[in-house]
Amino acid sequence: MKIALVTDWLISYAGSEKVEEAILGLFPEADVYTCVYDPDAFSQTRFVEHEVRQSFISRLPKAKTHYQKYLPLMPYAVEQFDLAAYDVIISSSHAVAKGVLTGPDQLHVCYCHTPIRYAWDFQHQYLAESGMGKGIKGIVARYLLHRLRLWDVRTANGVDFFVANSRYIARRINKVYRRDAEVIYPNVAVDDFSLVEEKDDFYLAASRLVPYKRVALIVEAFTKMPDKRLVVIGHGEQMGQIKQMLTPNITYLGYQPFAELKHYMEQAKAFVFAAEEDFGIMPIEAQACGTPVIAYGRGGALETVVDGETGIHFYEQSCAGIVAAVERFEREGVKRSPALIRSHAERFSRQRFDERFKNFVDERWSEFRRQRGF
Repeated sequence: MKIALVTDWLISYAGSEKVEEAILGLFPEADVYTCVYDPDAFSQTRFVEHEVRQSFISRLPKAKTHYQKYLPLMPYAVEQFDLAAYDVIISSSHAVAKGVLTGPDQLHVCYCHTPIRYAWDFQHQYLAESGMGKGIKGIVARYLLHRLRLWDVRTANGVDFFVANSRYIARRINKVYRRDAEVIYPNVAVDDFSLVEEKDDFYLAASRLVPYKRVALIVEAFTKMPDKRLVVIGHGEQMGQIKQMLTPNITYLGYQPFAELKHYMEQAKAFVFAAEEDFGIMPIEAQACGTPVIAYGRGGALETVVDGETGIHFYEQSCAGIVAAVERFEREGVKRSPALIRSHAERFSRQRFDERFKNFVDERWSEFRRQRGF
């Protein structure tokens, strides 16, 4: 079968891009299509072995650095990809990739990281955090998101099979598109992390410093617990705000290479995670080190962190919620040993993803061929 892999954009090497690289490993003959691509960010990945075909957006001013501003053009952009020569189209989509045009004799499998968060139930939060909740900008943004929702629902009809990265996202797919989805958890590089049984006396928060990650909320909570140490790793738009919040018990290290991040993750007494994520890879990486996770009990964390066993959930995304969870952790701990916490993380390994996703695509293609008499 001739395969095309379609992604939203390839600008930074993060969670969805790691899934896409794994898919390329399973189907190395696939051709790659995306709205805009920054090859420098993927110089150490499988993408360098492929010709990445970009949309016209890549030729627009500052496309690599301001690609998000071109979101209103992206539905039109992905519809211009000519995929007529392919048997199977695999889209990896959290925005527009699933909207490519396909024919009745082409199989389209969408690995959906989420329906477009900022166009659906996160619209109001997104507009408030981006400063576009009011005025003319707000009116225009709301109208564009309204149009995007209409397009998003329509193009779901072009997908033959949805695969969700968590049960949480499967529920969102059913809510938005009224479609069922197979759940195949993303590939987490569990083997890149080492089990450490003896932990140091500090908590760790590590993430991109953007509003929805809620790292500033974690920092604020630890300012109210001066007897507990917190180490913060990451960089982003909230870096200045977080630096201003620091107290003597909080250490901010900024961006750190993987080896340093891994070291702190292995040594921490617990990893603190306050975001509502679709899946959330870092809590799995922490558990691969045998490190418990104190996580906001919404989204993917409900599936990856077992309350009282491999971590602690808090259900109010607030300072008080985090403080109460840390106090509960200090008082009760968790039931599983570091070795059993790592064993739990291995459920989300790269090998498990490879086996399940490859089998899913192969089986759906075999069924598709039989039904059409190929």
